[in-house]
Amino acid sequence: MDLEAARERLIVALDVPDLPRALSAAESLADHVGMLKIGLELFVGEGPKVVREIRERHPTLGIFLDLKLHDIPNTMAGAIRSARSSGANLITVHAGSGVDHLRACVDAAEDALGILAVTVLTSQDANACKEAGHSRSTEELVAMRAICAREAGCRGVVSSAHEVSKVASVAPGLMLITPGIRPAGSATGDQKRVMTPAEAIAAGSTHLVIGRPIMKAPDPAAAADAIVREIAEAQVNHDRS
Repeated sequence: MDLEAARERLIVALDVPDLPRALSAAESLADHVGMLKIGLELFVGEGPKVVREIRERHPTLGIFLDLKLHDIPNTMAGAIRSARSSGANLITVHAGSGVDHLRACVDAAEDALGILAVTVLTSQDANACKEAGHSRSTEELVAMRAICAREAGCRGVVSSAHEVSKVASVAPGLMLITPGIRPAGSATGDQKRVMTPAEAIAAGSTHLVIGRPIMKAPDPAAAADAIVREIAEAQVNHDRS
């Protein structure tokens, strides 16, 4: 795999609280990553203008709006309609409410916005799922929700790399986006189900979300470049195996 193709598979989480720092990070990373993820802290602090500003300055850079919407279908659909003109390419919704909720979001998005279904957060392990009242294993929950996402017409699924091979088998054809990615030697932080970039690619992930290991690096662009090279090498090794 060439480096340009590998670069498109890297999504960097903009874990910053305000617009100036977001724009600075976007400027330094624009030629080194495929997409930027805007999460709740930044979006709540700055609103839709942060998406518009990045889109205007970097029209070829993908933007992933990670809001993890979870409400009644009508409310979720309304939020999706509002997000359609934001400039984002993708937006996340929780998959736990089933097919009807997801389909309402897909219908509201039309062709302007890709819906990504969040299965089980990578900060949750088996014990956390049990505490939340789930009697099924983490893998079973992820698989069930991935099937719902595919049936509803979602663009992709967000899951831990530990479950991505299962997702690929039960819901083929979807983007398989995996957060909780940590280069070897990096701190796991609040993530519990983590993998290295190479391990995630070998497991079948199509896109990797990485935040702190890049954003907090002394040279974020160089850190991103190193991970892109790892993705490219891992895909070549995976294809050979």
